[in-house]
Amino acid sequence: MSKFHILVATDLADNSLKLLQEASDVTLQQVTPTLPAIRDGLKHANALIARSDIHIEKSLLVEAPNLQVIGHVGAGLSSIDVEAATGRGIIVMNTPGTNAIAAGEHAITLMLALSRKLVVAHDSLKEGWWLLDRKRQAGTQLYGKTLGIIGLGRVGKIVAQRCLAFGMTILAYDPYVGEDQLIDERILLVGLKELLQRSDFVSLHVAATPETNCLINKQTLALMKPGARLINTAHGSVIDEGAVAAALKDGHLGGLAVDVYADEPPYNSPLIGLDNVIHTPRIGDNTIEAMQDLSQQIVQQVLDALRGSDYRNVVNMPFVPGLDFETAKPYMRLGECIGTMLYALARNPVRRVAVEYRGEEMSGMVKAAAVAILKGLLQPILGDKVNTINAPVLAAERGIQVTQTKGLKTGDYASLVSCQVTLEDGEEIIMSGTLLDRKEPHIVQINQYRMNFVPEGHLLLMGSYDRPGVIGKIGTLMAANNVNIASWHTGRAEPGGHTLTVLALDQPMPSAVLEELRHLEFVRHAHQAEIKQ
Repeated sequence: MSKFHILVATDLADNSLKLLQEASDVTLQQVTPTLPAIRDGLKHANALIARSDIHIEKSLLVEAPNLQVIGHVGAGLSSIDVEAATGRGIIVMNTPGTNAIAAGEHAITLMLALSRKLVVAHDSLKEGWWLLDRKRQAGTQLYGKTLGIIGLGRVGKIVAQRCLAFGMTILAYDPYVGEDQLIDERILLVGLKELLQRSDFVSLHVAATPETNCLINKQTLALMKPGARLINTAHGSVIDEGAVAAALKDGHLGGLAVDVYADEPPYNSPLIGLDNVIHTPRIGDNTIEAMQDLSQQIVQQVLDALRGSDYRNVVNMPFVPGLDFETAKPYMRLGECIGTMLYALARNPVRRVAVEYRGEEMSGMVKAAAVAILKGLLQPILGDKVNTINAPVLAAERGIQVTQTKGLKTGDYASLVSCQVTLEDGEEIIMSGTLLDRKEPHIVQINQYRMNFVPEGHLLLMGSYDRPGVIGKIGTLMAANNVNIASWHTGRAEPGGHTLTVLALDQPMPSAVLEELRHLEFVRHAHQAEIKQ
């Protein structure tokens, strides 16, 4: 039995490492989180588990021919070139929310340390001074103060809940959160300008995106109350370090607590060493409990993905939020079957793929089904190079346009997935399928032909003229060449017209026999397809 080679380039809890070490289908390799060590390990790795201290860029992925999964310990993904990974068909997964309590508590720890000047007091006593300057060491209470939270996600909500208990007024800015999503009616949603103008403390909890890059800059700092304090445990790119350092030096910003930096390690950061700055080395999620939870979650996610049993927290998988793999799997199976058979029927390259769905249960599945159709179309050409991660990218590279459509001429089914492909010569082929008990795929229509069969195994798709004796002649040819027919399904547009027949065979028809079949006077075309389990 071949084993999955898993490369671990970070610290994991002992029980999670033991899970990998004891797995019969895993070979574990642990390396220090340095580029040379990772680059060497990726030559054979099927999966990589790492943190943000290593930047996984396109140039690194090129040297990983067998890589299938990247498991990121933590929520942020700014250190991974997700687009490059997607293009190579590599699953990228994270662990959102697992460390939210640890991160939230660390933000509050930093806010308390800022408000009570704990580092100043600590250093003074460490140097042998007792109550050297009570006025200089005087802090402020959190009670009665206003906290502005930018980003009301998992961590932001935890900070808000805890700080309500301090008796603080909580303002929040998050353009993606509505009033009906607030966890407590005492939290007030406001605009960014109002939040900055009113807050005594501002805590950042946003993802690293183009719109949050340097969110705190010279202009937004000028809006803040004189003497306000800033806490950043989100991402180093969210603040303009130079502008923040200037505001700290001129006294407009009363203090800064920071756990993340624009460049890490922050050897050249203008924030390091300033008296009114508390800096910690990215330890927001570094608790025993968070380490255990994060390790356990990412290890199990990676194992499940490699084994094909489940896909959780995959950021480049074609699922809508909240859709689990077990629910989507039968629809993706159906889509892949449709794509494989459409490829077999297409006598010219595919240029357009239009997908239509019918039924409420399909409303969240259309993206997953569409990607699976693309995989089925491309796999006969590209083999294992294509999967549900990179199928849309590879389709685009081949000039295939993918759209969602309505109004295809299909049968009356309550739940239906239909696909119309347009070929290079303008010909169109339509295929529709449904699920029996939401589990078993059935093809119910190909073009104008109504039929009902389970797409599996070796299939012969044959267009013919509706004449007497067709079944007998086909059966005779098959028997003479020791090809056994498992099932026979024929649809016809009208008596005496054209028919389409799908035969399930116990084994593929030899090329010579297929060619002989094609030369029979009643056969219009014949193609083979293999639908693997």
